[in-house]
Amino acid sequence: MQPVRRSGLIAQVTELLRAEIRAGHWPVGSRIPTEPELTERTGAGRNTVREAVQALVHAGMLERRQGSGTFVIATSDLGGALGKYFADAHERDVLELRQALDTTAAALAAQRRTDTDIATLQRLLDERKLAWDEDNPRAIVADVELHRAIVVASHNAVYLEFYDSLLPVIEEGVRLRTSRDGGSFHAEHTELVDAVVAGDTERAARAARCFFDELLAGY
Repeated sequence: MQPVRRSGLIAQVTELLRAEIRAGHWPVGSRIPTEPELTERTGAGRNTVREAVQALVHAGMLERRQGSGTFVIATSDLGGALGKYFADAHERDVLELRQALDTTAAALAAQRRTDTDIATLQRLLDERKLAWDEDNPRAIVADVELHRAIVVASHNAVYLEFYDSLLPVIEEGVRLRTSRDGGSFHAEHTELVDAVVAGDTERAARAARCFFDELLAGY
């Protein structure tokens, strides 16, 4: 990140922060640096940095969380707008949309996954199971990261940006369902990852579709 010029500082800092998000330096779900750190990196004043961060909060790309910091929730203004819309959607409607998205993503991932994708999926599957079995609060995050990694493995940038706009509502949905029934779905997630790793598109799509069929059966 380069120090900014002295004209139009707020707009310049806003664009610098937006560029960091778009470049993937601050992924969706991650916490951005603190205001003092951003002040040092950009060379701008703290008030300017605060206004720039607030501009991206208004755009729906960032979210301030009391006592935790500021987190990335979308990679574009459009993603932020979509995220706000989906936040008010019914849980069943989101699940039905996710079934369509995840089923297609699983099939594409089975076709296009790389060795790096395979290693990531297997690691996240192990992390999810361990966190869930230990009743770790991170289990919900691990679940969402695993499903997102399948979309990453589809190697479709547009698909990923749209999916990222759903992440906050996806995480909240998983949290609510877990509090109601506590189901881990270890076997279903293992089958899904195994199918993607095996490169079996039909099996991967079937595993994703069946998983959501189970979730939707309660509605």
